[in-house]
Amino acid sequence: MTARSKIDAEYRNSPLAITKPANSNASTSMHTRNLHRNGYPMAALCQAHPALSGYVINAKSGKKSIDFANQDAVKALNAALLIHYYGLKTWDIPNGYLCPPVPGRADYIHGIADVLARSNGGVIPKGDEVKGLDVGIGANAIYPIIGSQSYGWQFVGSDIDAVSVKSAKSIANKNPKLSPLLSVRKQPNKAKIFEGIIQPNEHFTFTMCNPPFHKSAEAAALGSERKAIGLKGNKQKRSGKKPRVDIQANTNAHTSAKAKPDISSVKLNFAGTGNELWCEGGELAFIQRMIIESVAFKTQVDWFTCLVSKSDHLKPIETSINYYGATKFLKVDMGQGQKQSRFVAWTFVE
Repeated sequence: MTARSKIDAEYRNSPLAITKPANSNASTSMHTRNLHRNGYPMAALCQAHPALSGYVINAKSGKKSIDFANQDAVKALNAALLIHYYGLKTWDIPNGYLCPPVPGRADYIHGIADVLARSNGGVIPKGDEVKGLDVGIGANAIYPIIGSQSYGWQFVGSDIDAVSVKSAKSIANKNPKLSPLLSVRKQPNKAKIFEGIIQPNEHFTFTMCNPPFHKSAEAAALGSERKAIGLKGNKQKRSGKKPRVDIQANTNAHTSAKAKPDISSVKLNFAGTGNELWCEGGELAFIQRMIIESVAFKTQVDWFTCLVSKSDHLKPIETSINYYGATKFLKVDMGQGQKQSRFVAWTFVE
């Protein structure tokens, strides 16, 4: 599984420009600064976090792995990665909350570092003078952990969910290397993104966000179900077993296509609550609201950024950013295996 952020070597002279990969393979390799580009060193990870040992299995390839369909195994792997690579003493999240894969999250951070370097003579700015806002920090605080420990950046994390805010604060408080660089704020208004979080006279070098991309709880459940089926197939491939075809299940899936899924029965290895997975209008509506709000804070933020999971959303996003007067627009491509991803960045700074 690989991922990489790739920024176009030459930025076009037009006020708004989208970057494209320099070659077709750019999205299939991790960012060169991503610490996870060589896979998971299971022995070292188990030493860093002994609880991981109970979940290690032998893959068909002969390498050590885990069952990625097992939520507890994925949580243990994440804890081991964050302890081993980023110097945490401990890491945990409440049951049912999003447990994101660390390598892909790291690529977003390194991609932002490349964007900031463009405005800093090609040099990545480091230290706590760089201040980032993580919109929707979640219970896991993954982005501030990676960003603060990789570059020394300072972070503010915001969330509308009280449990997520409490969990992110707890992670910071339990880790001396993180606590001076992370503060967490609860967003009091679910309809707002920056308003109520960015204070008067406060300045941010950048904002970042992994937005909820489903339009409804039902859509989120269906997406989770598809991923769960894919993970089951991958598990069978790793073990060398042939997948069992459930004819009755396939028949039911076709004959009851209009039936709403039983959300309570759908579980995913990376979990996630409603606020983390879906919002009214889905990803595009959320990002459009973010663009509109960014105008009011254009003098307080150097770069606004946001992940975009669906490529079909890029054109309307670019159109909106252009309409509201941004001076630069970037699209930074990333990839994880066969999955394509990217984030957009825009600024009002001349």
